[in-house]
Amino acid sequence: MRFLLASFLAWFTVVYAWTYAENGVATMTHYTMNVGTIAACGCTGGSTYYPTAALSSLAYGSDGSVGFGPSCGRCFNLTLLNTFLSTPPFYPNPTKSIVVKVTDLCPSVSGWCDATESKPNDGGAWLNFDLVWPSIAIPEDWFPHDESFYGYKDFGVWNVSYQSVLCADNWAGGHDPAALGSVNNLGDSVCCPADPLAPNGTICPSSGPAPDTGTSGAPELVPGVGIWIATFIAVSMAIYF
Repeated sequence: MRFLLASFLAWFTVVYAWTYAENGVATMTHYTMNVGTIAACGCTGGSTYYPTAALSSLAYGSDGSVGFGPSCGRCFNLTLLNTFLSTPPFYPNPTKSIVVKVTDLCPSVSGWCDATESKPNDGGAWLNFDLVWPSIAIPEDWFPHDESFYGYKDFGVWNVSYQSVLCADNWAGGHDPAALGSVNNLGDSVCCPADPLAPNGTICPSSGPAPDTGTSGAPELVPGVGIWIATFIAVSMAIYF
C-alpha cells in the first residue's frame, strides 16, 4: 500500500522526458490506497472517491527531483483485454472498461512499472496502470473471473487497451470540484490539473516549480500537515540524491 506523497521520493528512479502514444496497449495491476490520501501528484483527497490509478515511472515523466510528472491529472479509458499469467489466458466476455485519473506514481521497483526507454516491462508493455482497487469508487466484483475453472478470482495482472480522454465528460469525478486540482497549501511542490488535455489545459512539467493547479473546490490539508510533508520531502530528497 502506498501512502503520502513524500513516501514515494525514496523509491524514485530518475527518468527523462519520454512521450507515449495517446492510445495503445498496456498492462494493468492494482493496489490499495486509503480514502483521502494525497498521493504523488498532490491531487486533492476528494479524487479518491472516484476511479484513480498510478502510472508507471517512465510514462509518469518526473525527472526524480519532484513528486509530480507530466501525466498527473490525465484521464484514460482502460479496457480489459485478457490475462496472461494464468494458464490458459482468460478473455472476459463481455469485457469491461473504466475511466481513471492519474494521481500517483507506480515506482520502478515493480517489475510491472520498470519499463525504460530501451526495455518494456515484464509483460512486454511500455505503460502500466496501477488501479486503486479495492476502493469505494469501484465495485468489489468489477474484475471478471472464472473461479470455478481457475480456482481463484484475482488474476493480478491484465493486458488492457488505453485511450486518452478528456476528464470533464468521461471521468466520474470530472464535475466534482472537490475531486479536481491539487491541494492548496503545498504550493508549487504539487501538480494535478483538472483536465490536462482540455483546451487551455495545463500539463505538469517534469521538474519544478509547478504551475498553480489548486482549485476553489480543492481543500487544504489539515493545518500544519502541508508544512510537515514539505519538510519531509526536502529531507528525503537530500538523503536520496
